[in-house]
Amino acid sequence: MAKFCENCGSEVKDGAQVCLNCGTIIEGSAKKKATKNPNAKSKMAAGLLGIFLGSFGVHNFYLGYTGKAVAQLLLTLIGTPITCGFAYPIPLIWGLIEGILILCGNIDKDADGVPLED
Repeated sequence: MAKFCENCGSEVKDGAQVCLNCGTIIEGSAKKKATKNPNAKSKMAAGLLGIFLGSFGVHNFYLGYTGKAVAQLLLTLIGTPITCGFAYPIPLIWGLIEGILILCGNIDKDADGVPLED
């Protein structure tokens, strides 16, 4: 299991005395158990945001996928009125599927590559 710096959240190799990213001294480095990454986002929160607010791209904003989130938001807010509502199922189904994929573990990292926590 990976160990992370308590100061900056970057991964620290086993046995390291100092974080190579920020220079923080790792307390009890040889004996300390692996800690959770403080920058990790919740898989449950992202999945539920995808299921309930996925058509607006809220889950993608949460995970840092801004481009995809903006595409979903614009498709919902602009595409739906232009097509008289015919385009609304597209972002709705898109968000629902992504929410399920997040909860199932197929989407397991945020935009920065940090694994989602359970």
